[in-house]
Amino acid sequence: MNEKYLPQDVEQKWQKRWADDRVFEVAVNPEKPKFYALEMLPYPSGRIHIGHVRNYSIGDAFAWYKRLQGFNVLHPIGWDAFGMPAENAAIKNKMRPDVWTRSNIDVMRAQLQRVGFSYDWSREIASCNADFYRWNQWFFIQMYKQGLVYRKRATVNWCTECQTSLANEQAEGGFCWRHTETPVEKRELEQWFVRLTKYNEELLAAIDGELRGNWPERVLTMQRNWIGRSEGALVDFALAGQPEKKIRIFTTRIDTIFGANAVVVAPEHPMMAELLAQAPNRAEIEAFIERVRSLSFVDRTSETAEKQGFATGAFVVNPFSQEQLPVWVANFVLAEYGTGAIMCVPAHDERDYEFSRKFHLPIRRVILPNSNNDTEDTLRYSEMPYLGPGFLSSNCGAYVGMDSEEARTKLAEIAHEQGFGESTVTYRIRDWGISRQRAWGTPIPMVHCAACGIVPADEKDLPILLPDDLDFNIGAPLAHHPYFVTATCPNCQGPARRDTDTMDTFVDSNWYYFRYCDAKNDRQAFDPAVVKYWMPVDFYIGGIEHAVLHLIYTRVWSKIMRDIGLVEFNEPVKQLLTQGMVILNGVKMSKNKGNVVDPDEMIERYGADATRLSILFAAPPEKEVDWKKMLRVMNPDSPYCDQVFKLVRTYADESGQMVHDIELQNGEFHTLPEGDGMVDYPAAEGAMRYLARLWRLVRKWHDRTQPGATAENLHFNELQQGVRRATHQTIKRISEAYEDGLRLNVTVAACMELTNHLYEFDGKLKDGEPTAEGDCFVMKEGIEALLVLLAPLCPHITQECWEALGHPGYLTDARWPVFDAELAREAHLEIPVQVNGKIRSKVLVAPDASDDHIREAALHDAKVMAAMEGKTVAKVIVVPKRLVNVVVK
Repeated sequence: MNEKYLPQDVEQKWQKRWADDRVFEVAVNPEKPKFYALEMLPYPSGRIHIGHVRNYSIGDAFAWYKRLQGFNVLHPIGWDAFGMPAENAAIKNKMRPDVWTRSNIDVMRAQLQRVGFSYDWSREIASCNADFYRWNQWFFIQMYKQGLVYRKRATVNWCTECQTSLANEQAEGGFCWRHTETPVEKRELEQWFVRLTKYNEELLAAIDGELRGNWPERVLTMQRNWIGRSEGALVDFALAGQPEKKIRIFTTRIDTIFGANAVVVAPEHPMMAELLAQAPNRAEIEAFIERVRSLSFVDRTSETAEKQGFATGAFVVNPFSQEQLPVWVANFVLAEYGTGAIMCVPAHDERDYEFSRKFHLPIRRVILPNSNNDTEDTLRYSEMPYLGPGFLSSNCGAYVGMDSEEARTKLAEIAHEQGFGESTVTYRIRDWGISRQRAWGTPIPMVHCAACGIVPADEKDLPILLPDDLDFNIGAPLAHHPYFVTATCPNCQGPARRDTDTMDTFVDSNWYYFRYCDAKNDRQAFDPAVVKYWMPVDFYIGGIEHAVLHLIYTRVWSKIMRDIGLVEFNEPVKQLLTQGMVILNGVKMSKNKGNVVDPDEMIERYGADATRLSILFAAPPEKEVDWKKMLRVMNPDSPYCDQVFKLVRTYADESGQMVHDIELQNGEFHTLPEGDGMVDYPAAEGAMRYLARLWRLVRKWHDRTQPGATAENLHFNELQQGVRRATHQTIKRISEAYEDGLRLNVTVAACMELTNHLYEFDGKLKDGEPTAEGDCFVMKEGIEALLVLLAPLCPHITQECWEALGHPGYLTDARWPVFDAELAREAHLEIPVQVNGKIRSKVLVAPDASDDHIREAALHDAKVMAAMEGKTVAKVIVVPKRLVNVVVK
């Protein structure tokens, strides 16, 4: 071994050997258990940043762990390469999207390979390649044949920046998911939709079934809320004087219908034109509707938004009370929720209460709390609005006194029997609009024929390719390309035109990990037998921001593939980890925000292993990492030389020179010329120092062996037994950390502690040399265990050291160490002892000590006895194996 640890040399050596020998490439092997480890594929936006390194280091560590356990591990990577951001960025940079994207992929691939992730690069895919998106088109045609995709004219979300429509999930909160400050508009367009809603109940059943405990509860809650299942009733309110015309409302509280003071419709309601025809204030209402439709979703649904509306002059009849109620149009009612119409019950709904108070509509309480102390008259005007259960008041006709829960069932039954309503279940989730009016995406494989209508392209003509000469600077580029538009109908062979929309990029990410299983197949999207071996994904890592986008879409897509007959399982991902974001200056690190930290400089200075170790040590995987980018002044003439400080911002001063605003450790702010400082990364520097320390330890001991020695034929002294105990306790601790929450920061700390134990043992040897029988054995046992335990985090240095110890081949052939349960037991437990809540001492007891023994040891401790002197013991509380609290008076 070299005297010095030179990370660049070590890492480049092993990266080349791994690639040359295809160490991480795998194939179906029925003789071995499989494990599919996956991180969400990156978007090729330019360069990777430290947030990518963290995400992929977490996944790589777990892939290594399972590999060392003997699993056949599939760990692939690819590129989510289609979509509007690439198209917009390419236009901005005056490049074609394909050139822009592929050049970014080349850069990012080289960066990932330099970090040394254990990917099977033979399975690399890019969604912009025709050999991938061909199968998007094939899936679309199969789904069309089964009625799982359909086309209709619909009100859609429109981003003025992207110049395309968005799915509801991409416009959550009323803003574009990519342009978070751009409010979406509403437009009417012909769109293709995937029938997501067919699978609502299946999605919900798995949330409360096989996904529970394996997916983060936060993700499951977000999906449950987005699906938005509501049990209630549909009720028809007939127009007064025109009983054949009805406005249908949805309510979850039909028991409150006797308290309705109006029916309120959305500005987009299908009966709006008919209502306007009779409205005395038609022009005023039309102006109001125009204003409301221009508002964002946020503006219309915010709890603080002012409730606005107009009476249309029309009236409907309450089918239970026969009371005539006015019809209003209001800004807070949305066409896409329920039926686009509600009954307004102010006494029992906060929104309706606010609306009714503003417009002086009558308020009638019809549900009274169950109480024996207050009369109905007193209750009638208290706690408005009252949202809880109770009994129906005297305003409710024949149903007075009925329990409100019972009334919900009874009134829905009557509505059904009399033909003006029914019980129903509604959902917030809508079918997924996948049409996009841009060109950097998968062309939709449909043909419009004057004679035959809309028909699928012939499958033998797939893929339908994107033209090489598209003009991306105009709206809907495909629609303006004559050769692309011109087509022949596959049914009648007559002239036709191609569909000029492309698919939402989330279609690509729905199934990309299925393609990894069989990436080179040119006859099928994948061989079902191959996918049956590898799938489902065993461990998936990605951001929480995908909870109601990718992670719902991909669950549905898997069920569609099941229904097509390609797979047999229901859920595509067994276990999900949503890693915490890396933030800088208080916000998520991203290229759009201009706050990314490029890892290349860190790797160049400290090596990939130290960079990975530092980011994994920073926090548990599910927690955020607040990345402090630090500067250290290197100019010896600077007044801040050798001081460490925080970079606040970098900018050009009036002369054009780049300067840094900095904050010293004492809180003072100063301006520093760029030439005076350099970027420094203390965490990575500390990690490299640790790895250099490990290197020196291995170098000293790598050729000191004890032939034929085993734990069974050696007698270990107390010092040696202490090292063995530390080794086996570390194996146990790290194994548990992987299995219980993937606590990688704990594994780093445990490896460092074991290294310290080994150094302490080395330091206690006479002249630093092994003399006693067993010295070499315990050091080799400890060092070999340490290298395998550390390999998932720092694969390069551990591989080099493993070879130096005389092991042929690769660490991938090693096996995860097994701890000796007896050695892994604590030699003793240290139990804190409190007297009246204050810690006075600590006692040492055996791990299997009884509570009575611990109690007696605490009461006879000298420091505890001194604290109790002159007092009487009132109580002794023993928290088993953890704490003793003595209460004295």
